[in-house]
Order: sequence, then C-alpha cells, then structure tokens
Amino acid sequence: MAEPRHRELSVAKVVVETPDARTLVLDVPPELADWFTHRPGQFVTLRVPLPEGQVARCYSLCTAPGEPPAITVKATGPASSWLVEHVTPGMRLDVLPPAGMFTPRSADDDLLLVAAGSGITPVMSILRHVLARGTGHAVLVYANRDPESVIFDADLRALERAHADRLTVVHWLESERGLPDDAGLRELLAPYAGRETYLCGPTAFMAAVDTALRGLPAPRGRLHVEKFVSLPEDPFEEAAAVGEATGEDGAVEVELDGARTTVAWPAGAKLLDVLVEHGLAAPSSCRQGLCGACTTRLEAGEVSMLNNDVLEEEDLADGYILACQAMRVSPTVKITYDS
Repeated sequence: MAEPRHRELSVAKVVVETPDARTLVLDVPPELADWFTHRPGQFVTLRVPLPEGQVARCYSLCTAPGEPPAITVKATGPASSWLVEHVTPGMRLDVLPPAGMFTPRSADDDLLLVAAGSGITPVMSILRHVLARGTGHAVLVYANRDPESVIFDADLRALERAHADRLTVVHWLESERGLPDDAGLRELLAPYAGRETYLCGPTAFMAAVDTALRGLPAPRGRLHVEKFVSLPEDPFEEAAAVGEATGEDGAVEVELDGARTTVAWPAGAKLLDVLVEHGLAAPSSCRQGLCGACTTRLEAGEVSMLNNDVLEEEDLADGYILACQAMRVSPTVKITYDS
C-alpha cells in the first residue's frame, strides 16, 4: 500500500505582510526534503480546520527553491481568513507536496511578470529564482488598491536595489490610476510583449491583461496563467481501490524516476488511481483536473480525459495528459514523467 501523500508540517514563522496578508514559513525536516522539492511558481494544498469542517485549499509558494519554503495567504474567504487570523508559530498543518505547472522553463529567459493582489505570490517565487539562479531580466507589473495593500513591498524594493540592472518594477495603484483598463495595460505591456509572460491575480484583472495582450503582437504560446478554483472534493482522501483486472483489461507502461514499470489498467479506472494502487509515487494534488500537478506525457496508445481545466491546446498537441482524468481507450498505453 502506498504511503499517505500528505505530511504534517510545523509553521516555523508568521510574517505580517499587510493588514490582511500573512506569510507562513514552513518547517520541512531534512528527512522530507526530497518529498518537498519544488519548482519556482508551484503551490501546496493545505487542509484547513474550519469550525464547520475541514476544507482543502491551494496556496502558492512565495519562495524560490533552496530558500525556506513559505506561502503567503490573503484573507479573501473563510479558509484564508482562518489561516490569517489563527495560525501561529509551532502550529502544525496537513500539507500535500508541491505541485503545479506555473513555472518558467529557464531562469535565463527575459520575463514579463504581471500580478494583482495576492497573485504576486507565485510570481514572487519565480522572480526570486530568476534573480538568484539565472541571468534573465524581469519586468514586474503589479496592481493593488493602494500603497498599504502592496504585499512584499519592502522585499521588492530590496530586490530592485540589489538587481537594478535586471529588474524593473511598475506599480499600478487604484488609488492613483483607477482600476486597470485595457488601454493603460496595453501601454505598460507593449515594450515587453514578446517575452515569456506569467500572469496571476483576480479573474477580472487577468481578463483585462489577456485582452490587452491580444491587442499586441504577442505570441499566444508565451502567456502562462495561474488560476485557482475551489476544490469540490477532498484531495487528502485516499482514492478507492480500482478493482481486480479482468481479461478485457489492458496495461500501462510508466517511466517514473528513471525506472520503467508495467502494470494492469482495469477498464473504467482512472490512470492516477491505477498508479497509486500499484504503489507508484505519481505526482498529484487536486485529483479533479483543476491544477495540473498530475500531468504526464503520453508516448503511445490512446486515452480520453473526463475533465481538463489546465492544459492548453499546445500542451495536448505535445501529448500531455492529466493522469487523474485519463481513461484508457487503447488496450495498452505508454506514459512518461521523465521528459
């Protein structure tokens, strides 16, 4: 039987960022370092013990790989508000491993980073990584209500001073300029429209940025968007057993962590459930086709997906699928997590 996917981590430190935002620094013991390895821009899923019952919510890591891992939470709903109001150093939280696809291919690329409000969190992780480990230049366009609501204000100023030749930060404050609009955003983004672009923020803001970029000669494949939705099911619950294989069932060959394994894939079972049932440590988080944590590449065979709110047409054309939503169509299938 596979080990539980989540671990209980202690909160080492709580940092007050703004009146309604806190950064929670997580204490990951050395023996869990490999389990918690993350890429810049990824997120973790927490189990939040609300009075009316536990709920699962996703929160982006704001630190770069190699730094003490931390998430930043803004009080925008019951779960986030509970974390902001109640979490103190030493408190322990159930956490799923880092996941997500909102991560740059290279720290040496020139990037356009666009964020609003708490959408700065994964963008900050990417920015810290690029400045610390790469050679790329970064432009950050960051929208907020007023100066008091700017998360990471002091950190951004420090990064600007330390990397004046590689980082430009442009603030859009509603108290001074009103709500971000297409024309204003297009003017700000135009000089950098050809760069790999990473966007995170409220839905209306991201729609305005998308519209602004569509009015510029910006390649569509270079826009990467991070969006979170409420999880309708609890990803901490173990999946039900997939059942016994029958003569009509097929098989899947899996390349994972440098090893190839072939296991039976019963008819009517989801790929991720099959892998977990056979003790394979396939990455996953939401299990509902919403986060992309379980993405793998189809090398041979055919599958269908029940739901997909993450992968773009370009990803599908390259053979990427969501293991948590993949149903076998052909008798045999071959996938890889190592490329």
